[in-house]
Amino acid sequence: MESTDQGLFIVFEGGDGAGKSTQSALLAAWLAEQGWQVRTTFEPGDTALGAQVRRLVLHSQTPLSPRAEFLLYAADKAQHLSEVIAPALAAGRIVISDRYVDSTLAYQGAGRTLPGDDLARIAWWSVDSTVPDLTVLMDVAVHEGLSAKDELDRIESAGAEFHHRVRAHFLALAAADPARYLIVNGRDPKEQVTNQICQRVSDLITDGRHRLARAPE
Repeated sequence: MESTDQGLFIVFEGGDGAGKSTQSALLAAWLAEQGWQVRTTFEPGDTALGAQVRRLVLHSQTPLSPRAEFLLYAADKAQHLSEVIAPALAAGRIVISDRYVDSTLAYQGAGRTLPGDDLARIAWWSVDSTVPDLTVLMDVAVHEGLSAKDELDRIESAGAEFHHRVRAHFLALAAADPARYLIVNGRDPKEQVTNQICQRVSDLITDGRHRLARAPE
Protein backbone atom coordinates (compact mmCIF):
# COMPACT_ATOMS: atom_id res chain seq x y z
CA MET A 1 0.00 0.00 0.00
CA GLU A 2 1.36 3.38 -0.96
CA SER A 3 0.53 7.00 -0.24
CA THR A 4 -0.41 9.19 -3.17
CA ASP A 5 1.98 11.84 -4.53
CA GLN A 6 -0.88 13.66 -6.27
CA GLY A 7 -2.90 15.75 -3.86
CA LEU A 8 -2.55 15.22 -0.14
CA PHE A 9 -4.75 12.85 1.83
CA ILE A 10 -5.33 13.55 5.53
CA VAL A 11 -7.64 11.50 7.75
CA PHE A 12 -8.97 12.20 11.24
CA GLU A 13 -9.62 9.13 13.37
CA GLY A 14 -10.52 8.46 16.98
CA GLY A 15 -13.34 7.60 19.32
CA ASP A 16 -16.70 9.26 19.52
CA GLY A 17 -16.65 12.75 20.97
CA ALA A 18 -12.88 13.16 20.51
CA GLY A 19 -13.10 16.36 18.47
CA LYS A 20 -12.43 15.03 14.97
CA SER A 21 -15.05 17.15 13.24
CA THR A 22 -13.95 20.34 15.00
CA GLN A 23 -10.26 19.89 14.23
CA SER A 24 -10.80 18.77 10.63
CA ALA A 25 -12.87 21.91 10.00
CA LEU A 26 -10.20 24.12 11.60
CA LEU A 27 -7.47 22.49 9.50
CA ALA A 28 -9.52 22.95 6.32
CA ALA A 29 -10.05 26.63 7.11
CA TRP A 30 -6.33 27.16 7.77
CA LEU A 31 -5.35 25.44 4.53
CA ALA A 32 -7.85 27.51 2.55
CA GLU A 33 -6.34 30.65 4.07
CA GLN A 34 -2.97 29.47 2.77
CA GLY A 35 -4.44 29.33 -0.73
CA TRP A 36 -4.80 25.57 -1.19
CA GLN A 37 -7.74 23.77 -2.76
CA VAL A 38 -9.31 21.63 -0.04
CA ARG A 39 -11.98 18.93 -0.18
CA THR A 40 -13.52 18.00 3.17
CA THR A 41 -15.47 14.77 3.44
CA PHE A 42 -16.55 12.10 5.94
CA GLU A 43 -17.49 8.45 6.40
CA PRO A 44 -19.96 6.96 6.32
CA GLY A 45 -22.35 8.93 4.19
CA ASP A 46 -20.76 11.52 1.88
CA THR A 47 -22.24 9.97 -1.27
CA ALA A 48 -25.83 9.14 -2.20
CA LEU A 49 -25.12 5.44 -1.64
CA GLY A 50 -23.20 6.22 1.54
CA ALA A 51 -26.11 8.20 2.97
CA GLN A 52 -28.28 5.10 2.71
CA VAL A 53 -25.55 3.00 4.33
CA ARG A 54 -25.24 5.55 7.14
CA ARG A 55 -28.95 5.27 7.92
CA LEU A 56 -28.68 1.49 8.04
CA VAL A 57 -25.59 1.19 10.22
CA LEU A 58 -26.27 4.07 12.61
CA HIS A 59 -30.02 4.41 12.90
CA SER A 60 -31.72 1.24 11.65
CA GLN A 61 -33.96 -0.66 14.07
CA THR A 62 -33.26 -3.84 12.08
CA PRO A 63 -30.61 -6.01 13.78
CA LEU A 64 -27.37 -6.25 11.79
CA SER A 65 -24.89 -9.07 12.14
CA PRO A 66 -21.30 -7.87 12.71
CA ARG A 67 -20.25 -9.19 9.29
CA ALA A 68 -23.14 -7.47 7.54
CA GLU A 69 -22.29 -4.24 9.35
CA PHE A 70 -18.67 -4.48 8.22
CA LEU A 71 -19.61 -5.17 4.59
CA LEU A 72 -21.95 -2.17 4.54
CA TYR A 73 -19.10 0.04 5.75
CA ALA A 74 -16.82 -1.47 3.09
CA ALA A 75 -19.39 -0.62 0.40
CA ASP A 76 -19.53 2.97 1.65
CA LYS A 77 -15.74 3.18 1.48
CA ALA A 78 -15.55 1.81 -2.06
CA GLN A 79 -18.08 4.34 -3.32
CA HIS A 80 -16.51 7.15 -1.29
CA LEU A 81 -13.10 6.51 -2.82
CA SER A 82 -14.44 6.29 -6.36
CA GLU A 83 -16.78 9.27 -6.20
CA VAL A 84 -15.05 11.70 -3.82
CA ILE A 85 -11.52 10.91 -2.67
CA ALA A 86 -9.78 9.67 -5.82
CA PRO A 87 -11.07 12.46 -8.12
CA ALA A 88 -10.12 15.15 -5.61
CA LEU A 89 -6.62 13.75 -5.17
CA ALA A 90 -6.18 13.46 -8.94
CA ALA A 91 -7.04 17.16 -9.18
CA GLY A 92 -4.28 18.00 -6.70
CA ARG A 93 -6.59 18.92 -3.84
CA ILE A 94 -5.90 18.39 -0.15
CA VAL A 95 -8.52 15.87 0.96
CA ILE A 96 -9.51 15.84 4.64
CA SER A 97 -11.72 12.93 5.68
CA ASP A 98 -13.47 12.51 9.02
CA ARG A 99 -12.95 8.71 9.40
CA TYR A 100 -11.59 6.15 6.94
CA VAL A 101 -10.31 2.57 7.00
CA ASP A 102 -8.93 2.65 10.56
CA SER A 103 -12.42 3.29 11.94
CA THR A 104 -13.70 0.12 10.32
CA LEU A 105 -10.77 -1.90 11.63
CA ALA A 106 -11.25 -0.48 15.14
CA TYR A 107 -15.05 -0.53 15.39
CA GLN A 108 -16.09 -3.49 13.26
CA GLY A 109 -12.88 -5.45 13.87
CA ALA A 110 -11.81 -4.92 17.47
CA GLY A 111 -15.15 -3.59 18.67
CA ARG A 112 -17.21 -6.42 17.20
CA THR A 113 -14.35 -8.91 17.71
CA LEU A 114 -14.22 -9.99 14.06
CA PRO A 115 -10.97 -11.50 12.64
CA GLY A 116 -8.63 -8.55 12.08
CA ASP A 117 -6.53 -9.90 9.21
CA ASP A 118 -9.57 -10.76 7.10
CA LEU A 119 -11.13 -7.37 7.73
CA ALA A 120 -7.95 -5.49 6.92
CA ARG A 121 -7.56 -7.23 3.55
CA ILE A 122 -11.16 -6.48 2.54
CA ALA A 123 -11.16 -2.92 3.91
CA TRP A 124 -7.96 -1.93 2.08
CA TRP A 125 -9.15 -3.69 -1.08
CA SER A 126 -12.38 -1.64 -0.94
CA VAL A 127 -10.33 1.57 -1.16
CA ASP A 128 -7.90 0.24 -3.77
CA SER A 129 -5.09 0.32 -1.17
CA THR A 130 -5.23 4.14 -1.01
CA VAL A 131 -3.36 5.01 2.19
CA PRO A 132 -3.58 8.44 3.85
CA ASP A 133 -0.45 10.58 3.87
CA LEU A 134 -1.28 11.48 7.46
CA THR A 135 -3.70 10.05 9.99
CA VAL A 136 -4.47 12.33 12.93
CA LEU A 137 -5.60 10.19 15.85
CA MET A 138 -7.68 12.24 18.26
CA ASP A 139 -7.33 10.26 21.47
CA VAL A 140 -9.66 10.72 24.42
CA ALA A 141 -10.78 8.56 27.34
CA VAL A 142 -13.92 6.59 26.50
CA HIS A 143 -16.07 8.09 29.26
CA GLU A 144 -15.01 11.63 28.32
CA GLY A 145 -15.80 11.13 24.65
CA LEU A 146 -19.21 9.58 25.11
CA SER A 147 -20.23 12.08 27.79
CA ALA A 148 -19.76 14.83 25.21
CA LYS A 149 -22.56 13.37 23.06
CA ASP A 150 -26.14 14.56 23.58
CA GLU A 151 -27.65 11.53 21.85
CA LEU A 152 -26.08 8.16 21.08
CA ASP A 153 -26.55 6.36 17.77
CA ARG A 154 -26.50 2.59 17.30
CA ILE A 155 -22.69 2.31 17.34
CA GLU A 156 -22.17 4.82 20.15
CA SER A 157 -24.64 2.81 22.26
CA ALA A 158 -22.61 -0.41 22.00
CA GLY A 159 -21.28 -0.17 25.57
CA ALA A 160 -18.12 0.82 27.40
CA GLU A 161 -16.19 -2.43 26.78
CA PHE A 162 -16.83 -2.12 23.05
CA HIS A 163 -15.44 1.43 23.05
CA HIS A 164 -12.42 0.47 25.16
CA ARG A 165 -11.53 -2.17 22.55
CA VAL A 166 -11.97 0.44 19.82
CA ARG A 167 -9.67 2.93 21.53
CA ALA A 168 -7.00 0.31 22.20
CA HIS A 169 -7.03 -0.73 18.55
CA PHE A 170 -6.66 2.82 17.28
CA LEU A 171 -3.61 3.23 19.50
CA ALA A 172 -2.20 -0.11 18.33
CA LEU A 173 -2.55 0.91 14.68
CA ALA A 174 -0.73 4.16 15.38
CA ALA A 175 2.04 2.39 17.28
CA ALA A 176 2.58 0.01 14.36
CA ASP A 177 3.11 2.84 11.84
CA PRO A 178 4.28 5.93 13.77
CA ALA A 179 5.56 7.79 10.70
CA ARG A 180 2.03 8.04 9.28
CA TYR A 181 0.25 9.00 12.50
CA LEU A 182 -0.02 12.05 14.69
CA ILE A 183 -1.56 11.24 18.06
CA VAL A 184 -3.04 14.21 19.86
CA ASN A 185 -4.87 14.46 23.15
CA GLY A 186 -8.44 15.39 22.32
CA ARG A 187 -8.80 17.14 25.67
CA ASP A 188 -5.82 19.47 25.24
CA PRO A 189 -6.71 23.14 24.57
CA LYS A 190 -8.29 23.46 21.13
CA GLU A 191 -5.75 26.01 19.86
CA GLN A 192 -2.84 23.84 21.00
CA VAL A 193 -4.22 20.83 19.14
CA THR A 194 -4.87 22.90 16.00
CA ASN A 195 -1.33 24.28 16.00
CA GLN A 196 0.13 20.82 16.40
CA ILE A 197 -1.87 19.47 13.47
CA CYS A 198 -1.19 22.46 11.22
CA GLN A 199 2.55 22.18 11.83
CA ARG A 200 2.58 18.51 10.84
CA VAL A 201 0.56 19.22 7.71
CA SER A 202 2.81 22.15 6.83
CA ASP A 203 5.79 19.81 6.96
CA LEU A 204 4.06 17.46 4.52
CA ILE A 205 3.29 20.30 2.11
CA THR A 206 6.85 21.61 2.10
CA ASP A 207 8.56 18.23 1.67
CA GLY A 208 8.01 18.53 -2.09
CA ARG A 209 6.48 15.08 -2.68
CA HIS A 210 2.96 16.27 -3.46
CA ARG A 211 1.59 18.15 -6.46
CA LEU A 212 -1.01 20.43 -4.94
CA ALA A 213 -3.54 22.74 -6.57
CA ARG A 214 -3.75 26.38 -5.57
CA ALA A 215 -7.16 27.98 -5.19
CA PRO A 216 -7.94 30.52 -7.92
CA GLU A 217 -7.36 34.11 -6.83
